[in-house]
Amino acid sequence: MKVRFVCSGAASLGIALAALIALTACGSSDKGTSSNTPLAGGTASTTGSGSSSKAAVDINPKTGKQIVMGFSQVGQESGWRAANTDSIKSEAEKRGIKLEFSDAGEKEQNQIAAIKTFIAEGVDIIAFSPKETTGWLQVLQEAKKAGIPVIESDRRADVPDDLYETFIGSDFVAEGRRAAEWLATKTGGKAVIAELTGSVGSAPANDRANGFRDVLQKNPNMKIAVSLTGDFHRTNGKEVMEAILKGPTGSQITALFAHNDDMAIGAIQAIKEAGKKPGKDIIIVSIDGIKDALQALKDGELNYCVECNPLLGPRIMDAADAVLAGKSLPKRTVVEDLAFDQAGAIKALPDRKY
Repeated sequence: MKVRFVCSGAASLGIALAALIALTACGSSDKGTSSNTPLAGGTASTTGSGSSSKAAVDINPKTGKQIVMGFSQVGQESGWRAANTDSIKSEAEKRGIKLEFSDAGEKEQNQIAAIKTFIAEGVDIIAFSPKETTGWLQVLQEAKKAGIPVIESDRRADVPDDLYETFIGSDFVAEGRRAAEWLATKTGGKAVIAELTGSVGSAPANDRANGFRDVLQKNPNMKIAVSLTGDFHRTNGKEVMEAILKGPTGSQITALFAHNDDMAIGAIQAIKEAGKKPGKDIIIVSIDGIKDALQALKDGELNYCVECNPLLGPRIMDAADAVLAGKSLPKRTVVEDLAFDQAGAIKALPDRKY
């Protein structure tokens, strides 16, 4: 996984399949998204029916018919997730892939129910972003028994390798390390840190926390005074940060590490309402790279942001085409991310699409 520090434009969105296959994992969590009726336990929509003049219908070479993909999305908890959903839907429509899309409303049981529905309908391929790492073994075994290949995106489920074709996403451990390394340099290795974690049990929350702590072990004067979940939500980030600042360690906090930008932006509001200056009284680092975060960087209220690219639609559809054509893929396809300081954010903002 390469995380490149930049003070220039945003990341390139399109990466060819051949380049994706050549990428390998770096400190990953591995061992380390047809009907118009709602799917069971979630809401459903259909795109890419093939009637659009934008693109020809994408054909499954095994059946000679239009590719049908079932995608189970974890929810819409953040600006990052909304951009991820838009990327998947728009790319399916562009290619003429019929997409059966289910939004699970951030409930794992809804995702499992949706995948069971995809299996019953006999879709060509299933893709999903799991809310949590555990609980997927049985349903993915059912998909395998039905002969339906599975692609994992953004987050990886803790299941045997033979139950999925490839995992496409960022290296969350490396993201946490990158955030901590920058903070160590900025503070001279001395900080009292508040941590806003993502959804409990999710791969990004687990891995970003572990990567961050890897660096703290080498910096004994950097201590996490309090760590609480904001569940990746902006409003939760604000509420939890308010509680932290009013708590017994609130006056000692000199830095904030937020597992995503939305929580960081909520925390910034809480810090200002507490009479402190975000970005100065409390140094703030976060992960995702959404447009609102780049604006906060420009305004000096956020100090550093590690990107986690949400625009996975082209990569997912490339992988689906390859799998259905009988090609093998690496078990992990790592997406290259950037990182931004204030100068980099100012340059990237005009062209930022999410």
